Amino acid sequence: MVASRRPRLTPDRALPVAPGPPPVPTDALVRAARDGHARAFQELVHRFRPRIRALALQLTANQSDADDVTQDVFLRAWEQLRNFEGRSAFFTWIYRIAVNRALQVRQRSASRPMIDPDDPRVTLAVAADGHSHPHHAIELRERYGQLLWAFDQLSPLLRTTVALTTLQGLSHPEAAAVLNCPEGTIAWRMHEARAKLRDALARCNAAPIDAGAPARRARAGQRDRDPNTLSLAWALAAAFQS
Repeated sequence: MVASRRPRLTPDRALPVAPGPPPVPTDALVRAARDGHARAFQELVHRFRPRIRALALQLTANQSDADDVTQDVFLRAWEQLRNFEGRSAFFTWIYRIAVNRALQVRQRSASRPMIDPDDPRVTLAVAADGHSHPHHAIELRERYGQLLWAFDQLSPLLRTTVALTTLQGLSHPEAAAVLNCPEGTIAWRMHEARAKLRDALARCNAAPIDAGAPARRARAGQRDRDPNTLSLAWALAAAFQS
């Protein structure tokens, strides 16, 4: 008697995997959270916390401050959610809270040294790019430190505009909604930021960083990536180059 042979599952013959349920729309979560459903608000926190935390780090340049800002943002959001009337998108509303809180914290902090080798943003940028440049980590750390120092020399409004558009990947209309200003103001601020970034880099004798294709890939894919591992330096390089 010949034993029956069971067919092997190959990649081409693998059993289909049933898709999971579609994610609940943000608007529906907001409505449920406004009605007092804590689990809905927890899902909002899970959905938006990575980007809020990344924005806080980009604006405060301090891990502990970024954690405190993130916690405070969602605490304030929970307390003020009943006042959210839905005239703007939820992400616009919570980004606005995050920007205001991060700027308050940064204003109270001491000024940073010209180049801070322990800047956590430098560490994240090197980690993001280091896999493609494993033999240049020291050079990357130095140049990214220069770039972030130049970024920090911008005024709060210019720094926030660059963070929202270049680092967070918001469009000019989205950034304008967060900052409550005309879209044309965002374009003007980015023009000013480019000039000031170039001047600041020239003052610390930093060579221009050739963003090129890596910058374009980073900009194109940043909405789908973990914002805590975004190559901050490539994105900033794209902001100050013509």
